[in-house]
Amino acid sequence: MLSASQLADRLAEHAEAVCRHYLSAGHIAGNYWIVGDVTNSRGRSLYVHLKGPRKGRWADAATDQFGDLLDLVRESCRLVEFRDVADEARRFLNEPHPEPASGSDDSPRYQAEGRPAAERARRLLRMTQPIAGTLAERYLVQRAILQAARHSSLRFHPSCYYRDLRTGHTTSYPALIAAVTDAAGTITGVHRTYLECSALDPRTVGKAAVETPRRALGGLLGNAVRFDFPFDRPVPVLIAGEGLESMLSLTEMLPAMPAVSALAANHLAAFRLADGCQRLYIAADADAAGRHGIRALSRRAQALGIVPLVLTPELGDFNEDLRRLGAARLREHLRVQLAPQDARAFLSS
Repeated sequence: MLSASQLADRLAEHAEAVCRHYLSAGHIAGNYWIVGDVTNSRGRSLYVHLKGPRKGRWADAATDQFGDLLDLVRESCRLVEFRDVADEARRFLNEPHPEPASGSDDSPRYQAEGRPAAERARRLLRMTQPIAGTLAERYLVQRAILQAARHSSLRFHPSCYYRDLRTGHTTSYPALIAAVTDAAGTITGVHRTYLECSALDPRTVGKAAVETPRRALGGLLGNAVRFDFPFDRPVPVLIAGEGLESMLSLTEMLPAMPAVSALAANHLAAFRLADGCQRLYIAADADAAGRHGIRALSRRAQALGIVPLVLTPELGDFNEDLRRLGAARLREHLRVQLAPQDARAFLSS
């Protein structure tokens, strides 16, 4: 039976055929297959390398998703379990479908095998510093996120490597680094937000003017950036959502409620819920991909006997609510959506 890395390599050998099959709305442009996104929408955000040393690798400039063609099969078919991803890849490659060994589980092997990116992510994290007093903290404060420095999962790198995937040009920028962990606290990846100061006002910090100012590295599927998360005991009440800044905005209002940012809608759908969770709040984003993530995670929570409750913003996301409507209005908007006991226990005054 082919391993995960071998399946990815076999798919890469047929990169153009994979793209024509799963991303038929796209087209060839130079050495790339260009399409809108992993759901096969028309557009130019997602590009797949068809030639060269990165053949079979892809990235989506709009969502910060990236990976190999096995990841692309997973995302385009909206699969969660590795067994299903491998079956689909073997079907495409006309490989036989082996009978699983008794008691076997492909998922952990998929997460660990052939993933040096996770180790690169851990090395990068070791090169960072706390965000207090850095450009990363200033960036978040300008997004009305005032208490970010208390989160140990957020770090700062003063000169983080950046490579343009289209041209190969390399440079470096300051970056907000967020540690991605599993439920046990093991670091599986990082998320980078590249930053730069405004040329007009050096006091203003924004995302770097590059094609993909947000990038992830390592194992994201099933994992998340965690805030106020106790790894040594069950978490009966949890709030989960997509975007880093949207979830940080909620931690400003709910400072004692454990929270996780899955970073993308498909990763939210695949987020692994830990034992002991009784009530799950899912933070909504106002887009179709976000609704897919909410539905999928809600179904999985219900199957585990966990009560899912959806929190909705008034505007596009909770950071937009915080910046444009203010903390007091966001706090009251959340109060009516929370269970009464959770409003009393977690909502800041």
